[in-house]
Amino acid sequence: MTDLSGSHVLVVGATGVLGAELSRQLVTQGAQITVSGRSKEKLSALAAELGDAVVGQIAADLGKPTGPADIAAAVYGRELNGVVFASGVVAFGPAVEVDDDTLDELMLVNLLGYMRLMREVAPRLGKDSFIAQISAVVAESPTAGMAAYSATKAGLSAYGKALTLELRRQGVRVLDARPPHTETGLASRPIAGAAPKLPQGKDPKAVAERIVTAIREGERDLPSSAF
Repeated sequence: MTDLSGSHVLVVGATGVLGAELSRQLVTQGAQITVSGRSKEKLSALAAELGDAVVGQIAADLGKPTGPADIAAAVYGRELNGVVFASGVVAFGPAVEVDDDTLDELMLVNLLGYMRLMREVAPRLGKDSFIAQISAVVAESPTAGMAAYSATKAGLSAYGKALTLELRRQGVRVLDARPPHTETGLASRPIAGAAPKLPQGKDPKAVAERIVTAIREGERDLPSSAF
């Protein structure tokens, strides 16, 4: 079991619907959090809602060259017990039609930015700390019309599995969570293309609760079937 009470957790992507729910759930469990997202206004609103439990906030874009380092700098000088990565963008359309700008943003935000962030913060995590990375069901079942997005999520999942092996001796546990389609509104805000007709998604609050339970209970793999 992981006791979150009194822990300090960095939540990346905290301004998204799922990231905000995860932040609330962590605070409910007694954690203090540093929150990161692209919108300074949304971060301020979340911090006002959660009060003193928010000990830091940093507006940064993982897709920018300095974004990962800026996020890492926001937690320097304070013990860090966990990282939750809930950031991401989505794009739709045939694989052969996705342009370079879209490919670059998908890779930078969904995968490369996270890898660069881990390079900065993972060495600072101590024994019995955790990393929870939120991937997606498409990492398990790559989907037509979402090939590039699926590839970034599959890459994230693979990176987490290797990271687990590398950080085991350090005492850091990596949780790879791959929830099914969730009603976060992300599909209505693609960076390219238009979403196909999707079935009713999962409730973000329930998904966040399941992920935080997995963190607390020491789980390392949370497939889509677990939600």
